[in-house]
Amino acid sequence: MTNVAHPVVLRPLIELLERDGHEVEITARPLSHTLELLDAWGHPYTAIGRYGGASKLGKARAASGRIAGLLRFARGRGFDYGIGHASADLPPVCRLLRIPNTTMFDYEWATLQHNVICRLATRVLVPEAIPPERLRRYGARPPKLVRFPGLKEEYYLADFEPDRSVLGELGVPEGEPLCVVRTPPSYALYLGGSENDLLPPLLRHLEGQGCWMVVLTRTPEQRRAVASLGLERLVAPERAQDGRSLVALADTLVSAGGTMNREAAVLGTPVWSIFEGPLGGVDELLMREGRLRMLRAPEELVVERKPPGAFEDRVRRDPADLLRLAVPGSQPR
Repeated sequence: MTNVAHPVVLRPLIELLERDGHEVEITARPLSHTLELLDAWGHPYTAIGRYGGASKLGKARAASGRIAGLLRFARGRGFDYGIGHASADLPPVCRLLRIPNTTMFDYEWATLQHNVICRLATRVLVPEAIPPERLRRYGARPPKLVRFPGLKEEYYLADFEPDRSVLGELGVPEGEPLCVVRTPPSYALYLGGSENDLLPPLLRHLEGQGCWMVVLTRTPEQRRAVASLGLERLVAPERAQDGRSLVALADTLVSAGGTMNREAAVLGTPVWSIFEGPLGGVDELLMREGRLRMLRAPEELVVERKPPGAFEDRVRRDPADLLRLAVPGSQPR
């Protein structure tokens, strides 16, 4: 698990495997709140490596260290299969140790990463929304390339119910308009390490509307920058939060992150994207369906109360169906 989305995305698959008697070992990269989320889950894991920063050189050095650490961890352990979500570390190690493995992802423009993992993985699992011709240059073609219907969020959110206590714990009054804001992944190579200049004026604009804001930052530096704005209705938590519940309870999401945008779209929360990279096939699909809009200026956003129960009619898919595609031969009961 290499970023904060992975404990959420992979947890249902792991629970299905363990329910059926398989032994599952989790390794994790210390990045943002990834380890905090694993600690909150309570599943044992092994932290390997470090975060290398936003530069290509730093990332390369950190990746080589993580690959070496993962190789030491896995050698001689008798693993039958490996699975990761856009992990740059797992496919190289599995190839060296001759362990069959699946790499999953739902954003196709992380070019450097996909050129490596798609060639080294045994199976590449992506949503049908990604046109297969965009993946050929990475060496991902059938039968290696396998596509699943819908969004990954429709699988792991199938039985989800929000925890309303998260608002009280953050000091956000119920009944007030709420906008959840997710900052950009400034450490992502495909964004060149950039921050988003739209955020400060956007947060001031939301304050002017009398809207409460919960800003989910990715780094301590981002949190300090947000807190320095001095806005009265702004909450920037220090620790990892139940992002899914916040998104489900919010009236609007503004986010530069792919997974949280898609969670909002699945849960019926209006979502505005401030993502600055090339649009992927999943986002293009959501835009065509009117479930996602791009925010170019703060004045475009007016937060209105969301109708009660807006998330009840969402599409729900069985995680066991995704596991069958991710791990060939698995037949969850």
